[in-house]
Amino acid sequence: MSHAELQALRNVLVKSKEYNSAKVFVCAGGGCIASGSKKVKDAFVSQLAKKGLNEKLNIIETGCLGPCAVGPVVVIEKDDTFYQKVRVQDVKDIVEKHLIGGNVVESLLHTVEEKKVSKRSELPFFKNQDKQVLRNCGKIDPTKIADYIAVGGYRALSKVLTAMTGEQVVQEVTISGLRGRGGAGFPTGTKWGFARKSKDDTKYILCNADEGDPGAFMDRSILEGDPHSIIEGMIIGAYAIGSSQGYVYVRAEYPLAVERLQIAIDQARTFGLLGKNILGTGFNFDLEIRKGSGAFVCGEETAIITSIEGNRGEPRHRPPFPAEKGLWNKPTVLNNVETFSNIPLLINEGGAHYAEKGTEKSKGTKIFALAGPVKISGLVEVPVGTPLRKVVYDIGGGISTGKKYKAAQIGGPSGGCIPVEHLDVPLDYEALNKLGAIMGSGGLIVMDESSCMVDVARFFLEFVQDESCGKCVPCREGTARMKQIVDRICEGKGEMKDIDELEVLAKTVTNASLCGLGQTAPNPVLSTLRHFREEYIEHIRDKKCRTAVCKELIVFEILDVCNGCQACKKVCPVNAIHGEKKLHHTIDEAECIRCGLCLSTCKFDAIVKY
Repeated sequence: MSHAELQALRNVLVKSKEYNSAKVFVCAGGGCIASGSKKVKDAFVSQLAKKGLNEKLNIIETGCLGPCAVGPVVVIEKDDTFYQKVRVQDVKDIVEKHLIGGNVVESLLHTVEEKKVSKRSELPFFKNQDKQVLRNCGKIDPTKIADYIAVGGYRALSKVLTAMTGEQVVQEVTISGLRGRGGAGFPTGTKWGFARKSKDDTKYILCNADEGDPGAFMDRSILEGDPHSIIEGMIIGAYAIGSSQGYVYVRAEYPLAVERLQIAIDQARTFGLLGKNILGTGFNFDLEIRKGSGAFVCGEETAIITSIEGNRGEPRHRPPFPAEKGLWNKPTVLNNVETFSNIPLLINEGGAHYAEKGTEKSKGTKIFALAGPVKISGLVEVPVGTPLRKVVYDIGGGISTGKKYKAAQIGGPSGGCIPVEHLDVPLDYEALNKLGAIMGSGGLIVMDESSCMVDVARFFLEFVQDESCGKCVPCREGTARMKQIVDRICEGKGEMKDIDELEVLAKTVTNASLCGLGQTAPNPVLSTLRHFREEYIEHIRDKKCRTAVCKELIVFEILDVCNGCQACKKVCPVNAIHGEKKLHHTIDEAECIRCGLCLSTCKFDAIVKY
């Protein structure tokens, strides 16, 4: 296919009956599929066939629409109606009352301030976002290359291959100010420039799709919802640095993402967008998938490279950096999924236009995986520099439990906590670093006042300690030692000197570890010590966990309203509850194992936990 043929195909597609037919978008992202969206889609097909509407309406399985907490979600394109928590039995109503009768089904609408809102564009979750990278997710069928081409897909590639030199592409990316979205935030244009300058005939371009942060699913959603944008970005990157071979490193736990990406690669190859003589320009480039086994350390660039080479995924010493000696000692550029998805956008718009969004040093938009006790969790895309408060309250709807905001863990296990006094911090690389957190890949876990921050530090320490590849001693032994100390504090066995030892160890692990995993592993401890030190002191000095999360420090007490029904006494597995029938009971703290069975059994609210 030539450049002219691609443009002609786009014109045909845009004028086609299928493209111009009315559409019903059914979210087929991983979250909605788990909630039953495939059956909802089948029900739509069946109901429309019964009503003879299957020729007039196009049911499209899309990638993630965003609000995963209220899935399965459905959007009626004609009037932009957003339906949430749609079940199979609801489809008949939507078809008969809405698609035929013209009346929305109010019971499936989202409620905002006690009012039902039907239009997607009027929902705070959507209207407060700026979807750029996610521009196609929820609008196209990710398994059809025609859908991507019809909305302008591969237009940037045509522009690059027919009107720009590789050097001009690097310059455009540099002008855009795009920084790597994988966590470190290294300028993408600079990285590409290093690789381009190499005189080596063989170069590689790699995509890091090994998303391992707990709670993060941005890259997976792009892979599932808009895989061609990644492919297009990688081809452009390959042209810029002079590469003819690329690899996408995807974790095997993402089977849907792998499936849709492979479909997209096969389609691109069929259309002459991968392989030899792309768009008739003489440029050759091909792409393959490499599946990872899910090791967190393989998010680190040299560990990915080692893994693709067929070895155990362990990091290497740097320098030399991959742009100089990477895969099989050849110049290599590695960017993550979100970074590559930005490339077609900034080429089409121009680097200068792209740079208009964001902050002085951090351009464009950023996707966050918003999770925790917020009213609407899911995927959120906002300009870099958007205040955290806006993401949590204006988009996420605020805290769902009725309790107060306490902190947000940003940047995954290597990130840090943002307390309430910094809720207005702009979400950019520099501002977050000043608070001891990092942007990371964009995991954003909100916590309310029921969270124990010492326990939070323990959770993330346990994660990184388990995921340490063990190659270097500071990471392998240092994180294990830190975990032992925090365990002891959570169990009420800590000493005040433990806090000093944690800080010394954290600095040692940060400064002496080989790769980014170890260098950032202490961040959750340092961050919680910085912002919530009093909770550590309470655990050590007062043997108290103010949130009653740390099991060994929990106290159960039977109040005076106890009527001696003996229900709690009967379920106690260690006979720690004493008292005669119809008389006030007591709990022996020394015998109690803090299982909580007594609390959940009591029907008279006579037992409290603190």
